[in-house]
Amino acid sequence: MKLIHIIYFLLFSCLLSCDIKESADETKMSEEELVAYAHEIHDRVIILDTHNDIRTSNFTEEKNYTMDLDNQVNLPKMKQGGLDVSWLIVYTGQGELNEEGYRKAFENAMDKFEAIHRLTEELAPDQIELALTSDDVRRIIASGKKVAMIGIENAYPVGLDISNVKKFYDLGGRYMSLAHNGHSQFSDSNTGERDSVWLHYGVSKLGREVIKEMNKWGIMVDVSHPSKKAFMDMMELSKAPLIASHSSARALCDVSRNLDDEQLYLLKKNGGVVQTVALASYLNVEKSEAHNEKANELYKSIGAESGFAVMPMREVFDLDEADRDAYFEKFREIRKLAKPRMTKEVNVVAPPVDVSDFVDHIDYIANLIGVQHVGISSDFDGGGGIEGWQDASETFNVTLELLRRGYTEEEIGMIWSGNLLRVLDEVQQIAKEIQAAEEE
Repeated sequence: MKLIHIIYFLLFSCLLSCDIKESADETKMSEEELVAYAHEIHDRVIILDTHNDIRTSNFTEEKNYTMDLDNQVNLPKMKQGGLDVSWLIVYTGQGELNEEGYRKAFENAMDKFEAIHRLTEELAPDQIELALTSDDVRRIIASGKKVAMIGIENAYPVGLDISNVKKFYDLGGRYMSLAHNGHSQFSDSNTGERDSVWLHYGVSKLGREVIKEMNKWGIMVDVSHPSKKAFMDMMELSKAPLIASHSSARALCDVSRNLDDEQLYLLKKNGGVVQTVALASYLNVEKSEAHNEKANELYKSIGAESGFAVMPMREVFDLDEADRDAYFEKFREIRKLAKPRMTKEVNVVAPPVDVSDFVDHIDYIANLIGVQHVGISSDFDGGGGIEGWQDASETFNVTLELLRRGYTEEEIGMIWSGNLLRVLDEVQQIAKEIQAAEEE
């Protein structure tokens, strides 16, 4: 960031801090009153999380989201934490760019689409419903039910058949990223920064066609995983606003999936939104690494007793999906066993990344490009979770911290859901216009 921008940011932050303190002094709220007011706000606004990964083994008659499973997002936890809308993710890891790879990826995607539909249509239609528009979201919430929406993480399953974009739209997909961890047939990934090896130097020719299809049918283009050059290409190619479904501010945490100031300014100009992600290593690398080092010592000690080897997270995400899910399932058991010892043996020595660190990123983005361009994602069941927001049951703590920082109820509503739903409305309106123009 240029020096003048840093100076302006610091001055703005100081003024904002002063305003918050004055507001707190004027209201003279006690802690009990502040918490009560935060609960009122949390109940009134739509609480929406744009990124919750799924395992299809949790969508069966015997084991499903109506139960308080040992995962981070399910219906009991959503109800306890006041989470209204969960974007369930059709994720596919990057595989070989050949016919066999595309076939397996498509089967994986369809398996996850079917699981989500099974939840909303067969397993728990009285508790959760699939939304396709912002009007659906409001209608379903008004009926007393929770809301499921679908995001597609990695367009790899589209294969070489562009008609699959419309197929995924018809199944409920309302955002899609063109790449994940690895270059796809459509776009380079941010992971190219590791070795400076690129496949397309941005968006491929086929990727350009996919963006056109997404614009035509009303699927939001997600820029969280593609490379910066691909991000720039998407800005030029898309006729509709973009989203970053689970990214934070690179100025505060220098990792490749986070957006730098240039990207944030372009997202503002584009009318899009960045959904700040509650993934510890994407919020504060140093703090996260220090805590993880101490925590892993404890996990390894406990894991050794059952023959479980704790792995670096990067290596975990390089596993194929089945092995990755199996690892996380066992790792959750180890973490549960370690929990009684965490405070005294780990947190005192190396404090964990927490909700305050998370809202620091929201503050930064809001101050830089405006509160109307920032939102919230957890990346639960995919590596996300921070102290104070470890699962959906703790969602209220984010609202409380936003209120402490001086955000108004209107702004909290915008951050939680208003901004994202606005972009969805705009994307769908542009799709209608494109379709109408083609019919003339």
